[in-house]
Amino acid sequence: MSQSNIVDHIIHGRASAPAENMSNIFNPATGEISGHLALGGPAEVEMAVAAAQAAFPAWAATPPHVRARVFFRFRDLIEREIDRLASLITAERGKVHSDAKGELIRGLEVVEFACGIPQLLKGEYSEQVGNGIDAVSFRQPLGVVAGITPFNFPAMVPMWMFPVALACGNSFILKPSERDPSLANELAALLGKAGLPEGVFQVVHGGKPVVDAILDHPAVQAVSFVGSTPIAEYVHHRGTAAGKRVQALGGAKNHMIVMPDADLDKAVDALMGAAYGSAGERCMAISVAVPVGQATADALIERLAPKVRTLKIGPGTDPEAEMGPLVTREHADKVLGYVDAGVAEGAELVVDGRNLNIQGYEKGFFVGGSLFDKVTPDMRIYREEIFGPVLSIVRTESFDEALGLINQHEFGNGTALFTRDGDTAQAFLGQVQAGMVGVNVPIPVPMAFHSFGGWKRSLFGDHHMHGPEGVRFYTKLKTATLRWPKGIRAGADFIMPTLG
Repeated sequence: MSQSNIVDHIIHGRASAPAENMSNIFNPATGEISGHLALGGPAEVEMAVAAAQAAFPAWAATPPHVRARVFFRFRDLIEREIDRLASLITAERGKVHSDAKGELIRGLEVVEFACGIPQLLKGEYSEQVGNGIDAVSFRQPLGVVAGITPFNFPAMVPMWMFPVALACGNSFILKPSERDPSLANELAALLGKAGLPEGVFQVVHGGKPVVDAILDHPAVQAVSFVGSTPIAEYVHHRGTAAGKRVQALGGAKNHMIVMPDADLDKAVDALMGAAYGSAGERCMAISVAVPVGQATADALIERLAPKVRTLKIGPGTDPEAEMGPLVTREHADKVLGYVDAGVAEGAELVVDGRNLNIQGYEKGFFVGGSLFDKVTPDMRIYREEIFGPVLSIVRTESFDEALGLINQHEFGNGTALFTRDGDTAQAFLGQVQAGMVGVNVPIPVPMAFHSFGGWKRSLFGDHHMHGPEGVRFYTKLKTATLRWPKGIRAGADFIMPTLG
């Protein structure tokens, strides 16, 4: 096996020795093996934690403005390398190049937010809270923290985590997806070039043994996770049982209400991008459209169906492709199984994405765009997260009925409303049970200086990611009450101290 196509762990700034246990890395467009991944376990996690612990004190003691300079340089390096990095995402994840580049840009926004860490870590000071007594509060890093990230955004999701964690003064261990692991190593290399000291950032590859070792290790203070709801719940339960802070973002079933007064052409364009962009493999994808009124539903389907049928599907290297393959054959088969289930349960399959065949890429993991009409809330294709290019239309008769659908669903990640009416929009913003809301915006992913996270079974833990919530998650608050010797009274106090 050639060393050139093996993706190794990055521990203490350098690749580790290749492991005996390997898994294959595939090109989703061709179905061919493109490389091999070294799979770690508790031993590799132990080495990574030891290196992170050793590097932490000096990094935590580095002034915040000096830490920020690392991220200014890191940002410049990514901008310089963005096309190469996007091509790597396309090769392992299957995204079209423009989408891969877009996720890098969204990740860079969090890097830019982290560059402001001197301002973000400014504490509070109160003079004369008592006679000769001052009070000060400030935030300090936790220590060794970790991130466990999914396949669908190999750049953006890790960059939701480690820039803020590192800028706050922590050391960080990244466990990326085994399906598209190479970008994590590239990010580690660029951090090193930007001046991050060795040992502050580690990459450990592997599956459940690595995850469990991270969750159980007593030196790991906090864990960030993005993935499916069952695994998010598992990570949160096991991590908190071990005394860690955990933020675990899970699955979604995002609805978009289309009111009768909406601009239907804009709503259709929004649905096309939100439902079929990135092959539907994103937690903020719109997978349920909820038109209000039969006339609205009929008009929506009339405009939507031809666009779904003519989606330009192909390898991510094709500049004209609008949608690439799914990440693995197993996942493609799972999505096709959902389409079969929808037909079996009685939904009307308006556009059938099964049996797609792309000349020259017959072994690729492609699934065509599918569109269902007359879906009901009892169907599996409505209840469960499909994570593929499948859009369901659920017809309703009123805004209240449409809102009730969203609020009754177990997930509450993101949602959207298309309308021209301000009163309807205001009611939606106030009453909808979801963490991220768009009005005439189909994918309401917050900017980096706000925070990302859902409600209900879309989030386990108390903190959302990046933005102010990220700073709070990766730091602990310390408050000091200060009095200097000349203000200290003689004699001992045996009562609850007061500041008068």
